[in-house]
Amino acid sequence: MAHPPPATIIDSHLHVWDPDRGVYPWLGNHLAPIDRTMTLSEVAPELADRGVGGVVLVQSADDDFDTDLMLEIAGSDRRVVGVVGYVPLHRPSVAAARLARLRDDPLFVGVRNLIHEREDPAWILRPDVDAGLGLLEQAGVPFDFVAGGPEALATAAEVARRHPGLHLILDHLGAPALRTGHDHAERWSQQLEFLAGRPHVYAKLSGLYLGPDPEGDALARLGVHLRDALRLFGTDRLMYGGDWPICLLHERYGRTLDLLRHGLADLDAAGWRDVLAGTATRVYGLDQNRVAAARS
Repeated sequence: MAHPPPATIIDSHLHVWDPDRGVYPWLGNHLAPIDRTMTLSEVAPELADRGVGGVVLVQSADDDFDTDLMLEIAGSDRRVVGVVGYVPLHRPSVAAARLARLRDDPLFVGVRNLIHEREDPAWILRPDVDAGLGLLEQAGVPFDFVAGGPEALATAAEVARRHPGLHLILDHLGAPALRTGHDHAERWSQQLEFLAGRPHVYAKLSGLYLGPDPEGDALARLGVHLRDALRLFGTDRLMYGGDWPICLLHERYGRTLDLLRHGLADLDAAGWRDVLAGTATRVYGLDQNRVAAARS
């Protein structure tokens, strides 16, 4: 089993937030371990221990303050090699103006909206939101899509159909079934196969938590899903993400890396370079000098 030097690792999915400075509606007492300010310095020892030299900070609130906070952190911490921020896709004219300003910052590399937190599962298919996605497609700005299962993957497939030039990144591999029945897994696999047929769709190997495993087969199921993803996308369209601090609700930071190395044990060194750094660098258009500085 070949692995690249640890210094090549880029975590493509890491969050920071500060409830004292902004509002995160989804946070609350039910998420007590992370219902507080979460800083990059807190996870820094684990990043160093795992050989993660650079991180992409990813949006946590549908508001400008969250993006501004991440860019502020990026300005003072060379480990941050990119920021996936927010623009209001449902307000295309406002989104266009905000996008123009954000693109002046070389550390701004993509957009995400918390579509999984909205009551309408088809929100992203509304005409106004669709126009916002068109802005991203025209500007060449990647969009992180949060998919919570087969139904959401079907929505992602429709987005990909409408916007064939949009670089669409599936967060958390589209939430594969690790503890549910065959029907769920089959529908997930079918939708993922369709999406993989679109050349500008990519996937993050992140948020893959085994959880309680009374039957003892979750690790084997995950291995099947990982190998399916590898078969469908190839290493040049897959990227690693640690999902800190959300991961702390399930496990310690770094467990995802262990799972990937177990499930993709036959991957060669070139493939690992893609998954652990190369794909994120290329798809997000990360600045090579910044990446080099993060590794040093």
